[in-house]
Amino acid sequence: MDWYPWGEEALARAREEDKPILLSIGYAACHWCHVMEHESFEDPETAALMNERFVPIKVDREERPDLDGIYMDAVVAMTGHGGWPLTVFLTPEREPFLGGTYFPPEPRHGLPSFQQVLVAVSDLYRERPEDVGARTRTLVDALEQAVSAAPSAEPLTEALLFEAVRRLGDLFDPEWGGFGRAPKFPPASALELLLRRAETEMTVKTLDAMAAGGMYDLVGGGFHRYSVDERWLVPHFEKMLYDNALLVPAYLHGWLVTGEERHRAVAEQTVDYLLRELRLEEGGFASSQDADTDGVEGLTYTWAPGEGAPEELLEPFEDERFILRGELDEETRARLLEIRSRRPQPALDDKAIASWNGLALAALAEAGRRLESPDLVDEARALAAFLLGPLSDADGRLHRSRRAGRSIGTGYLDDYANVAHGLYELHVATGELRWLQEARRLVFLTVELFADEERGGFFLAPAHGEQLIARKKDLFDHPIPSGNSMLAYVLLRLARIYGDDELEQRAVGVLRLLGAGLGRGPTEFAWALNALDLYLATPKEIAIVGPPESEIARAALEAFEPNAVVAFGPAEDVPLLEGKEAVEGKPAVYVCERFACRRPVTDPAELREQLAAAAPHK
Repeated sequence: MDWYPWGEEALARAREEDKPILLSIGYAACHWCHVMEHESFEDPETAALMNERFVPIKVDREERPDLDGIYMDAVVAMTGHGGWPLTVFLTPEREPFLGGTYFPPEPRHGLPSFQQVLVAVSDLYRERPEDVGARTRTLVDALEQAVSAAPSAEPLTEALLFEAVRRLGDLFDPEWGGFGRAPKFPPASALELLLRRAETEMTVKTLDAMAAGGMYDLVGGGFHRYSVDERWLVPHFEKMLYDNALLVPAYLHGWLVTGEERHRAVAEQTVDYLLRELRLEEGGFASSQDADTDGVEGLTYTWAPGEGAPEELLEPFEDERFILRGELDEETRARLLEIRSRRPQPALDDKAIASWNGLALAALAEAGRRLESPDLVDEARALAAFLLGPLSDADGRLHRSRRAGRSIGTGYLDDYANVAHGLYELHVATGELRWLQEARRLVFLTVELFADEERGGFFLAPAHGEQLIARKKDLFDHPIPSGNSMLAYVLLRLARIYGDDELEQRAVGVLRLLGAGLGRGPTEFAWALNALDLYLATPKEIAIVGPPESEIARAALEAFEPNAVVAFGPAEDVPLLEGKEAVEGKPAVYVCERFACRRPVTDPAELREQLAAAAPHK
């Protein structure tokens, strides 16, 4: 294959030779991307057809979410569904006119062969240009309309939150946990919403079911990407950094709310997995591990009788291999991990993506604080230094990713939002003011680069980035929080620390874009609902003067208070901390509501009484 990267060289060739572009978008851990690569792209006859009739461009969706988002929307509009590998045919002006996902090498299951598709599309482009033009106009108009939606004028009220929780109850699987039917993806953001709303039954059922084995790696820790069945038993075996980074705090919060030590254990084991398998030598964390090993899905993770796993815990998978499900003691876990480490291992996608590393930063920082692990807090500091160092340019703007010592691409909205989120959590974990200052700096830079001043909300790509056929807004929180939702959440937290009404109104602008859809789509907009919950909550600000390891600071932060914001001082340039000092040389905590603060407390028992008496977070 004569693949081109996305860029002017390929686009210029398409214009000069008047050839359509064949755009293939995938990612390293995508099973069907590898299948199509082997079946078609490595086939000499198919490759020759592609090279002769098209300008072939290969894009990693994780490096270019703007391209992936626009052309995925186009394919969904054309076919009613999407997925990867994404195969899109474009004019030399980058306008889509046909597309799909996976195409087989021979006709099967009602699908034409890929070679048949290539010939038909090429003939259409050459022989019926008027049809191609009509298709592109329709699709481009639809893409432009999708980003021009006006904000809702309806009030943002608790009714939306009640409706969302009720809807989750309707979708809930009472037998196996989770929401909806197979396949099931880990609903970390929805679980966070339920914990905020004191709905523990659905949360505990789902946390326990996901961690029972299969979807969760009992031996090595960490979660696979999704379960193909309703039982969370048979996973699609790829492991993604973002899933595990989001599930660490979900299990920590489940432990805090329920007191169930098994939830704490899952969080600890998942952090251990991240550090053992995904941490990169230069810094940061790798994006993912493949589902396949030596071309066989799940080969590393599955077992056969006689390989050392407790046979009473083996559940059938395929090809006479089994999935481990049940409870393992630590000695057995360690023994099986050692056995498994001698097997061939799945490939590692060793690029560090700023967005997903921002989620990992938040997870490490909170895990270090909650689990009282200085080593984990140090890991979080190192990750923050990597994000603000090698993954940032000389002007302090984020790159999208880094691999093999080279940072590439402009940062997107989710990069900025997630890194700012992680930096705030690192401030809470360390008490070091610089991380709060960096979070605020990034937020102001994000507003400058991404804000839609006309309709509210934020674009996915920055104003100085490549101008594509449309400028997309990403609003869906599946499988991870959208950049808009996460930024709204961070804006609200910083607005309450700095007393900045403009930041709050920008967050509200995001929520108004979603409007009534918030209540109707609790799985699609789960993180936005968390932001709405924060927005509607009675503000509670906690100003701490003194180190985070002091008894009074630990008492201030021990409970699950998702709608409280925290700042450590002393610092006169942070409005919440202005005038806040230690009391008689002792660390002190000030509990405030809308900057009206109670008297400072130095005694942990008295502080707990004061916090209990303060307004609830609803």
